This record gives sequence, C-alpha cells and structure tokens, in this order.
Amino acid sequence: MGTGRRDHDQEATVPEPSSSGSGSGSGSSVDSSGSRSSEGSAGAPAAPRSLAEALRARDDAALAALLHARPDLLSPVPGDVTQLATRAGTRASVVRALDRLDRFALQTAEALAVAPDPCPYPVLESLLAGEPGAAGAAGDDHDNGTRAELPRALATLRDQALVWGDDDRLRLVRTARELLAPSASRPSPTGLGPTVAEATAGMSPTRIQEIVAAAGLPATHDAVSAVTALTGLFTDPQRMSALLDEAPAEAHQVLGRLVWGPPYGEVTPNPAPPVRWLRDRGLLLPASARTVVLPREVALHLRGGLAHRTPEPLPPQVTARREHRPQLVDANAAGQALAALATVEELVKSWEHAGPPVLRAGGLAVRDLKRTAAALGTDEPTAAFWIELAYAAGLLAGDGEVDERYAPTPAFDDWLELPPAERWAALATAWLPATRTPGMVGEQDAKGRTLAALGPDLDRSPAPDVRRRVLELLAALPEGGAPEPQDLLDRLAWERPARGTSGLRARLARWTLTEAELLGVTGRGALSAPGRALLEHRDPASLLAPLLPEPVDHVLLQADLTAVAPGPLRRPLGDVLAVLAEVESKGGATVYRFTPGSVRRALDAGRTAADLHAFLAEHSATPVPQPLAYLIDDVARRHGHLRVGAASSYVRCDDDGMLNEILADKRSAGLGLRRLAPTVLAAQADPGALLEGLRAMGYAPAAESATGDVLVARADAHRTPARAKPVPVPDGPPLPDETLLGAAVRAIRAGDVAATAVRKEPAGAADSGAPAPAPGELPRTSAAETLATVQAAALTGSAVWIGYVNAEGAASQRVIAPVRVEGGFVTGYDHTADEVRTYALHRITGVAELAEDQV
Repeated sequence: MGTGRRDHDQEATVPEPSSSGSGSGSGSSVDSSGSRSSEGSAGAPAAPRSLAEALRARDDAALAALLHARPDLLSPVPGDVTQLATRAGTRASVVRALDRLDRFALQTAEALAVAPDPCPYPVLESLLAGEPGAAGAAGDDHDNGTRAELPRALATLRDQALVWGDDDRLRLVRTARELLAPSASRPSPTGLGPTVAEATAGMSPTRIQEIVAAAGLPATHDAVSAVTALTGLFTDPQRMSALLDEAPAEAHQVLGRLVWGPPYGEVTPNPAPPVRWLRDRGLLLPASARTVVLPREVALHLRGGLAHRTPEPLPPQVTARREHRPQLVDANAAGQALAALATVEELVKSWEHAGPPVLRAGGLAVRDLKRTAAALGTDEPTAAFWIELAYAAGLLAGDGEVDERYAPTPAFDDWLELPPAERWAALATAWLPATRTPGMVGEQDAKGRTLAALGPDLDRSPAPDVRRRVLELLAALPEGGAPEPQDLLDRLAWERPARGTSGLRARLARWTLTEAELLGVTGRGALSAPGRALLEHRDPASLLAPLLPEPVDHVLLQADLTAVAPGPLRRPLGDVLAVLAEVESKGGATVYRFTPGSVRRALDAGRTAADLHAFLAEHSATPVPQPLAYLIDDVARRHGHLRVGAASSYVRCDDDGMLNEILADKRSAGLGLRRLAPTVLAAQADPGALLEGLRAMGYAPAAESATGDVLVARADAHRTPARAKPVPVPDGPPLPDETLLGAAVRAIRAGDVAATAVRKEPAGAADSGAPAPAPGELPRTSAAETLATVQAAALTGSAVWIGYVNAEGAASQRVIAPVRVEGGFVTGYDHTADEVRTYALHRITGVAELAEDQV
C-alpha cells in the first residue's frame, strides 16, 4: 500500500499541473489560527505546487511548530526543506502523525481521503456538514458545530504537514490518502466503498455498456466514457432521485443496510429481484463472484453528502458528577498515602531475607505473586501494582546472583530514613512517568506467553501520557469535583481515536484511576492537593506533610492479647513490634496480636523475657495486661529447653522425660530420631528441619552453636548491589527543546539556501555543450578544479557552493567563503552553519561559484 522513496520525492518536489481556480485566481484560505480569509488576485502569492513549496513558504515559527509536533522528522535533522517534505510523507511518519490527531481532525482527513483530489473547501465542508437542506445532512439548523470547527481541524492538518494547498485545491499527502482511503482489505472508517471508476476497473466493456443502458443512459463509444456517464448520473441529485424513485421498496431496504457501511454484501448466484434491479443499474457493483459493493457516489447521495454518520467536532465534556469538600478529599488521599507507605514497606521487608526467585525469562512466578498477595492481604492485581511501584521507585530488584532472587536495594534503606511525605513523593514521582503497566500482569502476549510481574514485556509507551492526561482532566474540574469514569474515557477516546491505540489507552486510563486512588494521588475520585502539585511539577511532599498525622511512640495494650497503634509508629517501636506481634488489621489504627509464635520469634531474635516486659511497659499507654505478661513468661520458660545442634543434627535436653515423650510421639517419625545418651537424641534431618518439626509438635526448641551457646535466629537483611531505577521506554522520539528546534530550523533554512543557490556557469561550459548542474544537485569537479576554485575564492573574498561528504558518508551542500587553503584543508565562513569551519579538500565532491547576488 505504501509508495517508494521516488514517489515521495515526486510529491515533495514535482509541481502539479495547473488547473482553473488555482494560482492567481481569487480564493480563500485558512490561516494558522484556523480562520478563513479571502485573497484577491492582485499581489496574491502563487499557490504552492508541492508539499515542499508549502513548507518553504512557512515562517520559522510554523516550521518549528511542525518539528515539535512531529519530532521523528528531526532524526536526523533534514538537510533542506525538500528532505523535510520527503520525510514527512514516509509511511511510518504519517502513521505516527495520524495516531496523534483528535477525532474531528481525523474525520476531516478521512473525508479528504474520499474526496476528489484536489478538493475545494466547500466540497470538504459539505462532506462533513452536508448540503444545507439535503436529506440526511446536518444543515444549518442542525449543525453541531462542524462548520465552525472545520477551519480549526484543517489548520491542525496543515500544521502537521498532512494537508497542503490553498482552500480551492486542498491536498492530503499521498501516504495519508493511501492509509485512509477505503479498500476491499481495509474498510474506511467512513463506511464508504470504492468509486464507480475503481469498482468497474476490471469489468468488461460489454457489461459496463449494459449497466449504462439499464440506467437509462445513452450508449458510449468506450468504457471510459461509459464510466464517466455513470458517475455523472450518480452525482446528479435530481437524476439520481428520479432513478431511485423507480426502485422497488425492497431495494431501498437493501441500500439502507449498506449505506453507512460496511458497503459490501454477499449475494447468491441467483440474487433476489431487488438486488438484481440494483445490480443491473450499477447501484450495486460486483466486488467478487459472491460479493457486491455500494459505489461511493451512490452512498454519498443516500447520506445527503455526508462522509460520516456522526461528525464529532467538539470534545465530550468532563464535568463533576460528585462534589466533595476539598478538605475531605485531601484527608482521604492522605489516609491512602499512609496505607501505601505501609504496604510498600511491608512488601519490600518481606523480601529482604528470602526473596522470590527470578524466572529464567525474567519476572515473578505466578505462585510467588499469589503468596505476596496473601501476605499483603490483597488481590493479585493490586499486589502486582505495589510490586511494580516499588520496582519503579528503585526499592527492589534482582540481586544478580547465580540463583537470582529479588531483594531490596540499598536505596530502600535511604528511603526508610526519609520523612513520610518525602517517601510518598518518591513513590508518586516514580509512578507518573513509568511505562510499566501492572494492569497487564496475567494477560498473554502475542505468542501466548503469560505476562509476569517484573517481567520484561510490561512496558507500554503511551502509559505516561495517558496518566498525565487523566490527571489534567481531573485538575480542570473544580476542587473536590469527581467525574464519572466513562466521561473521562469518552474524552480520551475523542482526543486519540486512532484504531489500534484507543483500546489500550482506555485500559490505561481505567488503571490510572485505580492506581491514583490506591496511591493517594486522588481521594474519592477527585484530585488531591498533593496530586495537583505532582502534576504541576511542584513539591507534593510540602502539601502532604501537614495532612499526615505525627508518628506516635506508644500503643494501647488490651487484655485480649492485642495492641492498638493509634497512628503511624516511630520507626524503632514499629520495627520491634513487627517482630513481637502479628498485624491483625490495618487502617487509621493498626491492630497487632501477640501469639506464642510471635513471642518465640522475638526470643529467637535475641530478646529475653525481661527485655520484652521492659519494652512493653515503656511504650504502652496502658498497664501491661496480665494475660500478655503470662504469655511472655510461659513462652520464655519453654524456649530453649530443647537444644538443637548439628551432628547431622541432635536434640539435647536435661529432662530425659521430655525426650522420651518426643520419641513416643508418632509425629516425630519423619525426623529419624534415635537416642545417643539419656539427654541427647540424634536425628537424620538437618537442624533447620528438626527445629521446624519440633515446633510443629508444640515445643519451643532453640538452636545452639558448636560451643553450646544459643544461636540468635536473626538473619542479616539481604541487599542487592546498587541498582538504577528502570528507565521508561519513550513513545517515539523525545520532544525537542527550544534550542534544538531553533538550530534545526536554521540548518534547514541554510541547507535550502545552499540547495537552491544560483551558480555561475563554469568557464567554457557553453562551448563544450555540457549541461550545468541543476539547482539541488551536487556539483562534480576534479581535485585540481576544486583546489583552484577555492584558492581563487580565498583571494577574492567571494563565496562558493560546495558538495561535501563527511566521515559518516552523509552528503550535504554548503555555501562557504574561504579564507585559508593549506595542508589539504580549506577554512572559511560557512553560511549554512553560520560559523567558521574547516573542511578536508578530499571530501569536497565539487565546487561552483555563486551568482553575484546570492550571498
């Protein structure tokens, strides 16, 4: 479907044949602001005859706007306007530009793709708004803003170099027409089919004459004139209405099913009379042996001239469907932010001793994701979000070992030392530009492979743009206003309706709303003050900090073996309590429960019963309940009564009765125990398995060293080597800054001057009959001629035009004023680059003197 490089060059440089109504005739145009203005013939600039001429006529600001809107045109910087026009017409660049159009601009381009080429502005307007008073047309009385918005849409297409030409000769670039025009393999979004000429291209002349006769037209001398006559009939409203008045009622029903698309329908070898009547008169034309198509001209007549059933010139409005007090929104968001910090900290800490292994293909196994979700008390999609968020913030990564596992990074320790508001800001600023999409975890890729959390295939380039746009739409509402999610989705679908991307963008928008609420960027569906600061590149921590409660240094101990933390705990208290008790519930107040297992865990970590009593007494706002004190003393009394060491392993106990009890217990059979001495049992299991087995039987053994000392079971926290945060995958080339745009425009202008400069005719060229090089062609001169010409220019102070090939093999054209020629190099002022440069003489392909008035 795409054309080759030669075709694009032709569109960019070859003038089109002139026709009436263009050039110096009167007409109207759409200026850069979108308003239409008339031009008289006197002193009016000539109409551009190619895209290159249209771009060359732009001012520097308009050219910079084009390069900013289509940054792929800058890779690399075009040598001149002709190269820019050629690159702007390539398939990949045009597809990228079409994908970024809003719905009405795209509908305008689609209308131009089915319009005559070139297309006058009134014809385009009638395709989008209909003829006033025509059946099915919008008309002036029912215009939904199409006529008023059309100049804006057309200006957008012009600014993006997708449309060029004056209003009386609008042209869609060839590649865009090929992409948007209807074909049998790719239906048009307009629902229109091929023209009569296209549909009859392979039809026999006899059959065409039969159709012409059945339609009541006189016979013609050839097929071309017959097709022209048939097209004239279908585009004549009065004659077309008269022909349709003769059609059977069932024929109108058939046309009604095809008129808005798809225009193709299946028929049997012996079609029904209504279909046969339409086919005989060319109102339906054969597309294949069993398929007919409704010609474009017939469909447009039935539609009242409309290319689209429902033009959408205005974006759907996003309004606040629910109003909340801003203070309530911020308080709700602050609560979510605290929960997010606690969840991320709990997640990363749970991986610091024995993190899950990294799959061979990268990512987290499904079973490990399920375990993590269960540990966090949430579902798997939400767990995947927290995992990906911690990864995006650089808090966890693979450790790079042979048996690679996920573990916290050194940055996690630095993050823990930050104030809560700054910790949240680090998470939020990592979330907003991230291209990884946790919402896709569990889905399958094109090869049927399941996408894993932390896997390599979760990057989606549009994600940051969608997140930011969703937040911008929320920010445009009054403070505390929350819209309906469907209104946001409709607006995003209007802004980027391109097929193939709109579905992904809608899913990204839904995930953004969910993730923003989980993270605390929004509260109750409305944008919070910290979220607004995040969007506006301000410091969100300064706005979040006053909303967060101050950390507390005490808990409320209760008689049911629970402790209530009335707010976020200070770090030392929180760390010890996380070992001594189990988290039972989270929220505004966290509830901890003391169990024999949690107390034993604290004793294994090296604490004594006295330490635990003193700790609770110091940090409890209420007296230590008697049941809790009994629990600690009871577990401590039994803790370490049994000692486990490495033989393979052994059990040592001063109470031989307890050892007899263990041997008699059937549950100990799997440990392979046998008595070595009255107070010692040997086991076939390793010490770790022996410890777990005895604990499962209800005992509280302690591990001991080779010297008989109790081993403190406190594993060192594992950390990865220093890791950089994952880099977002960009959606196309990065947007250029003002400095790059200015330099690129200057280079293009200078290259254009060099390419079109008028050169002097070489001496003796007229006598030799050799043709002078055309403007834009690289000159070809011998090494001696090159050296002589630049030396003469250096002596006279004149400028010359050179063709130059750099070390990478890229050819360019330069206009230079030589000042010194020595050592195989020429140094001079380069008018193209606007600076002094030095060029190697052996890389100059040719040189020519410029005409006197060129520099």
